[in-house]
Amino acid sequence: MVKKTMTRRQRVTETINHRIPDRMPIDLGMHSSTGISVFAYQNLRQHLGLSSDKVEIMDGVQLTARVDTDVHERFHCDCILLKPRAAKYRTWNPRGKYTFITPENYKPEMNEQGEWIVRRDDLQMRMPVGGYFFDGHWLAMEDAWEDSFFMETVSEAERIYKETDYFTAFRGFSPFVRCDIDGFCEMIIEPERVMEQNAVDLRWWLEKAAMFVTHMKDYVGAVCMSGDLGSQHSPMVKPEVFEKVSAPYLKEFCDFIHRNSDYKVFLHSCGSIEPLLPILIYCGIDIINPVQISAQNMEPEMLKNKYGKDIVFWGGGVDTQNVLGVKSLEAISENVKYLVDTFKPGGGYVFCPNHNIMGNVPPDNIITAYDTAYKNSFY
Repeated sequence: MVKKTMTRRQRVTETINHRIPDRMPIDLGMHSSTGISVFAYQNLRQHLGLSSDKVEIMDGVQLTARVDTDVHERFHCDCILLKPRAAKYRTWNPRGKYTFITPENYKPEMNEQGEWIVRRDDLQMRMPVGGYFFDGHWLAMEDAWEDSFFMETVSEAERIYKETDYFTAFRGFSPFVRCDIDGFCEMIIEPERVMEQNAVDLRWWLEKAAMFVTHMKDYVGAVCMSGDLGSQHSPMVKPEVFEKVSAPYLKEFCDFIHRNSDYKVFLHSCGSIEPLLPILIYCGIDIINPVQISAQNMEPEMLKNKYGKDIVFWGGGVDTQNVLGVKSLEAISENVKYLVDTFKPGGGYVFCPNHNIMGNVPPDNIITAYDTAYKNSFY
């Protein structure tokens, strides 16, 4: 094995600047879409002989875990979640052997059908019997911009920067698209009204971005925005509509970030989004995630050859839809090696699956994927 010569943060920083590091960086759980279900994570920790009594829910909708540093070290991970610890925790036992810790204010309730329900005002989300995540309204555990939580996040980012060599990023910005069916329809039938709202939103986001740059300093390497623009088969918005209605505001936001900091702009967008990539690159998106290579028109070779010099691919390292949870260990290893060999050349690639690891994926499958990635990570 080639000797590692860089710190974790240096390795990721080189990669996202399209320079070749000592090896390809590896991520598990830095972002809410690069993680692992708490169910699979508890099983994984038990399989590895690690304690499993403090498995923490990081995302209360997808039920992903805060990945601990012992697991990061086992899988040679270079990135870490930026989220302050809660002041108080409670335990939640959704079923059987599975018991997790959650912030005290997160309180799922079981209904008469045995389903778990989370309510807020008149909204709710539901996890069916035997489920692994919630459906319905997206009721986040916290507001990234609530004053006290934001300052706690700054303090946590400073701690990570000064006490560790992990790379981390801040999650909490928006790509100026309301990513639901009604929102996409409004972009077509009421473009002027949507653009007016985007202009209002831009002023608000630029104020937040200025505050962010002032307080966050060099503690993070990227700012993350999330907005799913693709279905399994195509973009959910025509490129010409997105270019007119949303792109000008997204570009102005990205320009502000790049003028006032060294942060990269990381966009999470699921699905078949290849026709939108030229517009996103023009707007200033530096990193795209999760690279859903299982979607139509998202062939890895095409993506790398066509866009690899202009955007960093963060994900797409193993097919979570068709391989990771259902194929043999040999097939998983082959899938990872093929994808790493496709995306890694020339830099500009961070390994993680093409979305979160689901709750029913066996530990050996996860170990095989990450061990194969590390084995093939060196340049």
